[in-house]
Amino acid sequence: MSYIHKGFWQCMDNVRERELLEKMLKKTDPDGNHRFYTDPSAAINDLGKPVEVAFLDVEMPGMDGIELAKRINERYPLCNIIFLTGYPEYALTAFDIHASGYIVKPFSQKKLEDALAHLRYRTPGLPDKPVRVQCFGTFEVFVNGEPVKFPRQKCKELFAFLVDRRGAMCDMDTLIGNIEPEAAADKSEKSKMRVYLSDLTTAFEKLGIEGLVVRNTGTVGVNVNMLDCDYYRYLDNDPFAVSKYTGEYMSQFDFAKETRAFLEIKYMKSQ
Repeated sequence: MSYIHKGFWQCMDNVRERELLEKMLKKTDPDGNHRFYTDPSAAINDLGKPVEVAFLDVEMPGMDGIELAKRINERYPLCNIIFLTGYPEYALTAFDIHASGYIVKPFSQKKLEDALAHLRYRTPGLPDKPVRVQCFGTFEVFVNGEPVKFPRQKCKELFAFLVDRRGAMCDMDTLIGNIEPEAAADKSEKSKMRVYLSDLTTAFEKLGIEGLVVRNTGTVGVNVNMLDCDYYRYLDNDPFAVSKYTGEYMSQFDFAKETRAFLEIKYMKSQ
């Protein structure tokens, strides 16, 4: 089950148990928008909508609940996964992927409500930040769960640099020095950088995202309030983001070496 906008999202292949769970969840949240599935493939196809809490069985045809949980977490890292299953032996595996709960059948109203009272990620609702940014490992950007296709590789690198700067406004010399470090910051390079910025802004506007790239006279930055970013969450000591950091940060970009060094020091001090 997954909870979105006061709703539950649930995937179990046993129809009788699914119907029983549906009644219990509607009793817990009578006004919610609840989504229920018996087929994991159908659940995957509906992952374009945010998921806050998901009840999953472990053994299902086609795809087991552990794999489905991983697929959900790829798109929505702060989703609370609660396994509801007849297989107690999978509990350690479930908690290895940071599940919020593990209920062994037969389930009851009390067990469900207790699990919901002890969620790992306690948010009143999913953040309304439309753009998800992955900095740990390779740099990637997602809108509504789908990867952004940048018109040029340099546009992607430019956006990564602005994310790395965490909202600080940068002038053209700074951009060129980091994105094109071997080029002179002359009129030609500045003109090229303006083209990258224009293409970047247009790419997000086509996805319905406006105001993400902020431009003032001669400077540019990013609106961090529109970003759900693992790096920013890590700096705020979010437990999930901390668990996801394994020593890699924007690994494809040379300009990120200073932040990588900072994160390594921060990580070593926390051990």
